Amino acid sequence: MKSFASLLSAAALGAAMVLSPGVAHAAAPNYVALGDSYASGVGTRSYIDSSGSCQRSTKAYPYIDAARIGANLTFAACSGARVADVTTKQLPSLTSAADIVSVQVGGNDAGFSSVITECAKPSWLGDCTGAVANAQSIINNTLPGRLNTLYSSIRSRASSAEVVVVGYPRLFNGTDCNAGTFFSPTEMTRLNATADLLNSKISASASAAGFAFVDPTTKFIGHAVCGSPEWINGLSNPVTESYHPNVTGQAAYADLVRPAL
Repeated sequence: MKSFASLLSAAALGAAMVLSPGVAHAAAPNYVALGDSYASGVGTRSYIDSSGSCQRSTKAYPYIDAARIGANLTFAACSGARVADVTTKQLPSLTSAADIVSVQVGGNDAGFSSVITECAKPSWLGDCTGAVANAQSIINNTLPGRLNTLYSSIRSRASSAEVVVVGYPRLFNGTDCNAGTFFSPTEMTRLNATADLLNSKISASASAAGFAFVDPTTKFIGHAVCGSPEWINGLSNPVTESYHPNVTGQAAYADLVRPAL
């Protein structure tokens, strides 16, 4: 028979197991994704019904990365958003409970869509030079102040969150293979240079705010419009899908952004 002492020890151990709490599990992080059509997933051709005109996709990098890290995703990014739209319509979803924030915005402030539309026309019909010059002026003179204010607001609303700012890829590899567009080599070079300028200003504002910056430029080289394989749609039907990352492009974005989260 077991000794009285051993029986007491066993009873004490059993009581301890009943009274002690279970193994603690880390709470899932709260991830808030802000931004424009590049962040919402336009170009993937598959959208969450409830997202309406914002065209949020489960193929977009915020959705992919949230699943990878087991995060609770607040998917606020919306097609067509400018900095002002992020401030007024998306920031209310950002609170001190956020652990991670990604933000990708600025292309629409520079008139991304209208510049591409103008430059896609034959030279005798469009004014690509003027459109690019106007975009570059906004990027240089107006956008930095808007971004600085936005980033300050993000930090004030989520003071302890990890914030990741995401940039834009170059759209062209130097070849226009799409029927119906007339980009010259010079125009494509200038448009790519404008993307680089946009990234440089976004990166500078992100750095000043103490935020990480993810630059997709190098990863997308060889995979822009008419690339092999193509990660960015060329002229598409519907036209709103044009010049945005496709499913493979969003997966590439997810691979870039994930390490920064």
